[in-house]
Amino acid sequence: MQTGILISLALYFILMLAIGAYAWSKSTNSSEGYLLAGRNLPPAVAALSAGASDMSGWLLLGLPGALYVSGLVEAWIGIGLFCGALINWIIVAPRLRKQTEELGNALTIPEFLANRFPDKAVALRIVSALIVVLFFSVYTASGLVAGGKLFETSFAGALPNIGMSDYMLGIWITALVVLAYTMVGGFLAVSLTDFVQGLIMVTALVVMPLVVMFGPGGSAGGSLAEVPVPGFLSLTQGLTVLGFISAVTWGLGYFGQPHIIVRFMAVRSIKEVATARNIGMAWMGVALVGALGIGLAGRAYVERNGLVVDDPETIFIVLANLLFHPLVTGFLLAALLAAVMSTISSQLLVASSSLTEDFYKLFLRKQAGERESVNVGRLCVALVALVAIAIASDPDSEVLALVSNAWAGFGAAFGPLILLSLTWDRMTGAGAVAGLVTGATVAAGWIALGWNAALPGFSGGLYEIVPGFIAAWLAIVLVSKATAQENALQGS
Repeated sequence: MQTGILISLALYFILMLAIGAYAWSKSTNSSEGYLLAGRNLPPAVAALSAGASDMSGWLLLGLPGALYVSGLVEAWIGIGLFCGALINWIIVAPRLRKQTEELGNALTIPEFLANRFPDKAVALRIVSALIVVLFFSVYTASGLVAGGKLFETSFAGALPNIGMSDYMLGIWITALVVLAYTMVGGFLAVSLTDFVQGLIMVTALVVMPLVVMFGPGGSAGGSLAEVPVPGFLSLTQGLTVLGFISAVTWGLGYFGQPHIIVRFMAVRSIKEVATARNIGMAWMGVALVGALGIGLAGRAYVERNGLVVDDPETIFIVLANLLFHPLVTGFLLAALLAAVMSTISSQLLVASSSLTEDFYKLFLRKQAGERESVNVGRLCVALVALVAIAIASDPDSEVLALVSNAWAGFGAAFGPLILLSLTWDRMTGAGAVAGLVTGATVAAGWIALGWNAALPGFSGGLYEIVPGFIAAWLAIVLVSKATAQENALQGS
């Protein structure tokens, strides 16, 4: 059985590497080509690239695992994400595509912010680049954890003994394949592999729940109501006000995710943003419904057949191994790797672009040529990957927990900043810096105090993106108004 699975995975890896080689021949001669594919992505590629880079391993591991344990009430996370993504496409996408090109042809989010607020250019580039690298190291680690769990669950004892666990070997295999096509092919390779990976993911997310419910042992989903969890199919069972707010506000994070919104900057034209939005939201809707189905139907299947699943986040892998022919199982596991790799590659490229454009070229080599910049970018991809591997080395790490922390950090730091910089003319550079620092600090402090798990005097916690987002928004508005008045007085 494992031979068939390995064959499917090997073919998948070869396909990803082939795409990387193709992209290398097309778009790595300049920084704009390497970092944004020359701003020439077709709508379908941009849409699925944004979706696949967004829906990482948590879509096939974290979210189904949460539903497996608690039931339909966890669907509020998906609902919040869908609404946030739609608003992001409507408000941010067309404006960011237009303004980044008009304001100095910015290739990174920090560079756009610096061009938008030239009086605080250096501070914005440094602070935002630091936040990007810090949180992306954690975010990338979540994807590597997913890769490690995949190999540990599917190939326990079958992988070659080279002095490391199956979990760590899975992490290294995942990282090395991603590094190969990302370092070689840049943004075009990442986007094209995302497109293919998005198609693989959505196919698996449609097929898996249908087979679980209507295949042998599924009893057409009739066992859903028999799961021994009170209100398993209720959207409100055990839901508190804080829990509801924490779940739906995941959608706020979309406005500040550099690896997602950078796709908006690369769409072929502003007119095609609407087409990309429609394709992307349709893909996302199907993917989220499929993930919900895997968690709910998977728990019902396990209960009906008396199975034991030690780690709920591996329910997708368990079902893939139990219900399908090895070659199909290999395809399904490739879908999981697709979810993982699409996000990792996007995050590595964005983090490396910040290190290259906002540190190396800003402080070390202002006159660096295009080829030198591309090569430094490749080196930075490898450096960030090594840090992420170190973070992911703990086998007890939870995918959803790592994702939630990084998602909130970006959402709080960059979300209000991006929204207001694109829509509010009276925003100042000082306000931008204040919002960036405040959002990141409040979110990180909230996590450190444990208030995301339990607020003092309450039975539950509040997701750190909520206080971080509000605090950053207030800081931007208040500091912008104060500094605008000071500037006016100085000008008079």
